[in-house]
Amino acid sequence: MAAVADRARRRRAEGHANRPSTPASAELERDTRPKVSTMTPDANDLRVFIIADDSLARAGLAALLAGQPGYTVAGQAAGRSDLLADLEVYRPNVVLWDLGWDPQASVERLADLREEGLPVLALVRDNAHAAEAWVSGAQGLLLRDVDAAILLTALRAVSQGLVVLASELAAAVPPARARGAMPLAEELTPRELEVLQLLAEGLPNKSIARRLGISEHTVKFHVNAILGKLGAQSRTEAVILATRLGLVLL
Repeated sequence: MAAVADRARRRRAEGHANRPSTPASAELERDTRPKVSTMTPDANDLRVFIIADDSLARAGLAALLAGQPGYTVAGQAAGRSDLLADLEVYRPNVVLWDLGWDPQASVERLADLREEGLPVLALVRDNAHAAEAWVSGAQGLLLRDVDAAILLTALRAVSQGLVVLASELAAAVPPARARGAMPLAEELTPRELEVLQLLAEGLPNKSIARRLGISEHTVKFHVNAILGKLGAQSRTEAVILATRLGLVLL
C-alpha cells in the first residue's frame, strides 16, 4: 500500500512540474482588464440635451436620465457655452434646462433656442422667474425639486409639442397671452380653470364636485361654459384645445 501511495505522489509531483507556469503579472492583467460595454442607445430613445451652469445639477440630471429606458442623454453644457454649436453636434429632440438659483442670464438665452424651434423644458426654483422663462421660449416649466416620474413624463410631452406647467407656477404664467396665441372669445374664470384641470385628469362630474366642494349641477354649468369658450364639442376636445393653449397643467 505504501508503494502505491508513493507512486501516486510522484505522478502528482510530475504533473505540477510539467504544468506551464503563469506569471503573476499576466494574472493581474486578466483581472484588471476593463470590460467594454456593447450596449448602445435605442434609435427610438428621446434624445435629451441637458443645460445647467451648476455642474452638480448637470451630473444629477444626467444620472437620473441615464437609467431610464426610452431616454438618452445626448449631451450636456453650461448655459454660457456656445449652445447653437452644441445642438448642431448632438441633435437632441428636447432640451432640459435647469435655470438654477440665479436664472436671469439663462432666461435671456432661451430665445436662442426658440429661434431653432427646439422644445425646452425649464426647471425653476420658484415662480419669480417663471413668467420670464415662459415668454422667452420655454415650452414647459417645472420646479427644480420635481419628482423624477413627472419630469420624465413632462420631457416626453414637451417633445411632442404639448405645453407643461407645474400647478405651483400657473398663477405666474398667462399661457395663451404669453405665447401670442389667438385669444379666447372670453377668458376662463379661475373656477373654470380648476374644473378644466380636473377634466384633463379624467375625473367625472361627480368626482369634480366632491373635489371642489360644489354641487354636480354647478360642475355641469362650468363644463358647458368651458366648452363654449373653447369652441369644443366634447370634454375630450376641450382638453386637447386647452393643452395646446397651455391652459392644462400636466
